[in-house]
Amino acid sequence: MNRQEKAELVESLKQDFAGANAIFWIKYQGLTVVQLQALRVGLREQKGRLKVAKVRLVKRVVRDASADMSDLVPSLREQLAVVISNGEPNAVAKVLYNFAKENEAMRLVVGHFENKMIGKTEIEYLATLPSREVLLAQVCGALNASIAGLARVLNLMVEAKQ
Repeated sequence: MNRQEKAELVESLKQDFAGANAIFWIKYQGLTVVQLQALRVGLREQKGRLKVAKVRLVKRVVRDASADMSDLVPSLREQLAVVISNGEPNAVAKVLYNFAKENEAMRLVVGHFENKMIGKTEIEYLATLPSREVLLAQVCGALNASIAGLARVLNLMVEAKQ
């Protein structure tokens, strides 16, 4: 890569980081091209993207991106790939978590979610959370159950008076 291509990559990563809901770093050494393609397909289905760049360039982007991300710099070593989530972060984390379970060569390293650094255990916890729709349905069900219970009690009181 020449200097201009590196500058373009840095600008592209800055834009990607600015528009992302979450960012994850993974170690991908030992994965075959077919496995990487399968991971990319799974991420694409959940509005995530996998980018491979030199760690030196990624560190430059992280330092320039925001003060929140500067905590990540010590964790960025060796060859890493960047996974950028533009959809639901837990869906992308779930794809990464399941892929890491199936392929021992891939490892979760660190992530950036809601303006803070998250480690491997937090990424795994995020991956085990239900989807947004399921959580909303659970909240609605809890609200509906209490209102329905109140309506039944009031209805029984009205019937008892008659």
